[in-house]
Amino acid sequence: MNALFLLARVAGQDVAILSDHVESVVDIGPVSPVPRTARAVRGLAALRSRVVTVIDTARAIDPASESGGERRAVVTQVDGHHYALLVDMLDDAYRSTSRPLSAGLTPGPAWASVVDGMIDHDGRPVLVLNLAAVVARTTGGDLAAA
Repeated sequence: MNALFLLARVAGQDVAILSDHVESVVDIGPVSPVPRTARAVRGLAALRSRVVTVIDTARAIDPASESGGERRAVVTQVDGHHYALLVDMLDDAYRSTSRPLSAGLTPGPAWASVVDGMIDHDGRPVLVLNLAAVVARTTGGDLAAA
């Protein structure tokens, strides 16, 4: 099935995010740290009169990843809670068909549980990032962080 994807970059890796899972794309303002949370949880931020949990997506995927100064985020809702997942860069929307991931295309084993497949963009494969899987990995399945 042909679907619309948002193209982005996370930890230097080009990714595609199914647009149905994107509530909005925002610039994140000040983030208030929350003690005793996972390292990938940057904290809480106010966004359009609601509070969202801000997730360092690169660190959620690979805990050894260095945290950067990302301020752009993709907002999604998982189990009734809003999350802002930080990205290195946002590109554009692109219509494509997702297909199963070919062997050896993930940048490392840490990505395997957060990738749903791949699309072709400009003649190269792009991983389809599952935002709910990133959130679940960050919160350890406890989605009541926000």
